[in-house]
Amino acid sequence: MSLNRVTLFDITILTLLAIGAGCGLVYEYLLSHYAGRVLGTMEVAIYGIVTIMLISMGAGSFLSRKIADPYTGFAWLELLLALLGGGSILIIGGVFALSHLLPQQIATTFALPPDLTPSGGFILWMEGVARTFPYLFAALLGLLIGMEIPLIGRIRAELYADQRRDNPGVIYGVDYIGAGIGAILWLLWMITMEVTTAAALTASLNLLLGLIFWWLFREKVRGATLLLGANLLVAVSLLQLFDNGQRWSNAMEEILYKDHVILQQQTRYQRLVVTERFIHPAKPPLYTFYINGRTQFASNDEFIYHALLTYPAMAAAARHEQVLIIGGGDGLALRDLLRWNPQQVTLIDLDPDLVALFRDPILRQGTVVNQPLLAANKGAFDDPRVKLHFGDAFTAVDPLLAAEAMFDVIIVDLPDPGHPDLNRLYSSRFYGKLYNLLAGDGVIAIQSTSPYHARNTFICIGKTVKESGFSHVEQYHHNVPSFGEWGWTIATKEGRSPRQRLQQLQQLPLADPWLTRGVLLATFEFGKDFYVGSDAIKINHLGTMTAYHYHHQDWMRDLGSGYFQQQNLEKRL
Repeated sequence: MSLNRVTLFDITILTLLAIGAGCGLVYEYLLSHYAGRVLGTMEVAIYGIVTIMLISMGAGSFLSRKIADPYTGFAWLELLLALLGGGSILIIGGVFALSHLLPQQIATTFALPPDLTPSGGFILWMEGVARTFPYLFAALLGLLIGMEIPLIGRIRAELYADQRRDNPGVIYGVDYIGAGIGAILWLLWMITMEVTTAAALTASLNLLLGLIFWWLFREKVRGATLLLGANLLVAVSLLQLFDNGQRWSNAMEEILYKDHVILQQQTRYQRLVVTERFIHPAKPPLYTFYINGRTQFASNDEFIYHALLTYPAMAAAARHEQVLIIGGGDGLALRDLLRWNPQQVTLIDLDPDLVALFRDPILRQGTVVNQPLLAANKGAFDDPRVKLHFGDAFTAVDPLLAAEAMFDVIIVDLPDPGHPDLNRLYSSRFYGKLYNLLAGDGVIAIQSTSPYHARNTFICIGKTVKESGFSHVEQYHHNVPSFGEWGWTIATKEGRSPRQRLQQLQQLPLADPWLTRGVLLATFEFGKDFYVGSDAIKINHLGTMTAYHYHHQDWMRDLGSGYFQQQNLEKRL
């Protein structure tokens, strides 16, 4: 073989390696992304998948020595990567759907009442097995991906007939660059793509580079005809996945929810699902909104949560002209705040697609499919007094600080600190920023997780708010049926405490469908031993991950090993 031809072959092989590395990185992100959705534990799934894939890639690198023929091995390797990578999402979704469907089918077959639906023994074992499948596929794909570099190294050495040409610097450099390009494509384009489509597209690239390799080295590949036939079969399967994958995936995802799924959307940051349940012909349907499989609100009781989030702060504040909301992209807190007739409400949320879901009509087949969501917040985003900002709240408040903005009321409506990225939004540094945005006689109210299930986290949030400079920090709680016992933190900078201000009210300044003066004041009462030992609970300084660790430990301790299962089963309640 001439030197020019060898060089051309070498460049082609390295290009194929780069493409394969990009595909491997996308599989890693794709599995992490989907595992978080079906497991309901986004941070654990991401770190778990990445860890398992990295370890498996190392094992695959060692196992590649068992492959006698690197040409045949690499050609079949790409075929297997296309097959497993393309089908992984559907298989995982199918196993989860089966594990949830089986107890329902048993209950239907034997006419069992809802409270006797099978949930232990074999059913629990099946659900446990289903939860291992994302990690199983991570291990299998990691093994295969780890074999690529050693096989390419052996092929290059043979092409040059010189072991010194098995240059690890060149090979790893190309691999890293290819993986980086794959990461960029995922972040800029594929992250909002339907998961089955993203899997099929990535698998198609694996299949294509395998076919190119087969064409270049078909004389060296054993069983070349059989391999070509297998590639054609996988190609047909991928075409079916492109055509029907989204419909199949949505159908399997719907099985995970007890109620009928009427809307599914993947944004750049999260998975949004809305379900519908008809309770009684004379009553409106029950709509439940989920983010990454976790309940955000149910239409039959969200007014309780949002009343407790917004009303105490607004009633205790001296003025209501300027209001700031951190989070609250569903517009429900905004709806309640607008009742107080503020001059302007500034809302900061990370996800513009989430806000759009609750603001802009989505027309499908002549029907506005998100009409229940638009009705829930009463078109709050269309109010001219509302000013929207999109971005990470931690930095998005900085322009407000630079402009020396002042707010009479600040409402913080964020998810629990159950993810490292959310932890800093519960830190003393962030609350310090909000302190500087709050007027001297203003009030801040913060969603603070469940004081019953996550006592340490709840107390940690209150102590962290106090650490950031607020003179009066108090906490309160109330039952919200969809969540159970839930809690909030309220604070002022100067003057009387929030509770003292509320106690001075002879009557509520604004009628509310749920709250009375007695109910409002009673929310500040806790059991006599609730705060015993709270001195040992640490403050969540930026970078310490204290709130995140408390949150993880609290829920694990309260619900035992079934916590992550519980998070997933929330979908069925």
